[in-house]
Amino acid sequence: MLDVRRLVLLRDLARLGTIASVAQAHAYTPSAVSQQLAALQREAGIRLLERSGRRVSLTATATALVRHTEVILAALEAADATLAAARTGLRGSVRIGAFPSAVRTLLPAALVTLARDHPALDLMITELDPVDMPAALRSRQLDVALLHDYDIAPVPPDPALDSIALLEETVHLAVPAGVLSDDDADLGAVGGADLGAVNDPVGGARDAQWIVGSPGTLCHSVALHVCQMAGFAPAVRHHVDDFTAMLALVAAGEGVALVPQLAVTQPSPQVRLLPLTLRRRTRIAYRRGAGDHPAVLACVWALRRATTALPSGVPIDS
Repeated sequence: MLDVRRLVLLRDLARLGTIASVAQAHAYTPSAVSQQLAALQREAGIRLLERSGRRVSLTATATALVRHTEVILAALEAADATLAAARTGLRGSVRIGAFPSAVRTLLPAALVTLARDHPALDLMITELDPVDMPAALRSRQLDVALLHDYDIAPVPPDPALDSIALLEETVHLAVPAGVLSDDDADLGAVGGADLGAVNDPVGGARDAQWIVGSPGTLCHSVALHVCQMAGFAPAVRHHVDDFTAMLALVAAGEGVALVPQLAVTQPSPQVRLLPLTLRRRTRIAYRRGAGDHPAVLACVWALRRATTALPSGVPIDS
């Protein structure tokens, strides 16, 4: 019988690429990971890894085994969901991951609902960038997570996760309010730049100073991609990950920024928001097979209810 914990290490090696990365993800030593993979290979009775210099790669058999591993893990999640549904009442810990604007706007109402309806649940929130959440779900650091992507840069499905749509938002180009009045034909100047015509806000901001997320975050990569689609590379002046701080810098005339609707539920009079066709899409994600777990279902219901209290202008994906 193959050891499931060793199969998980093989699955993560296929995803992460190096034994050192797998060791870091599991808080093991590289030597311990190597020993466990060697034991899995003995259990399988066939070569699973090939060495090329200092690196190892998976054989075709190991790659097929990884696909079976995803099925096995999903079946175990489903079995756990069945047992949880047979118990009386919801109890235990539920770890929810969310990005900052969701923590501020969606999570408070959802937590109130969950605490009222299921007082025995121990709810814990972790704020993470969406790029980090799939790994946190796979490693069981999270049970439920709010992930988002953008329509121009969809995130490929993760074979270890399932998800359902929660909402869509308009994304705006935020500019200092003083550079544009309702009767102006041009956006005026931000940081000494002429922002061009109102009907092409991003293209008109090619000479502006930009405020974007930190390198490696989804917001950073999307901002660069949006500008590239408009035919230019942005002049990045500030790297900021909190949209409230980003909007404060825009209000101070420090540049322009892309901000989703959830970040501007209380707009500043010093900031003008120019709606774009770009959309940010939020999904509720959990490990594959866990969709029928009562705690997951409770979180999904509470989060969906929380969206109904959002201000107008945040269209809900039905």
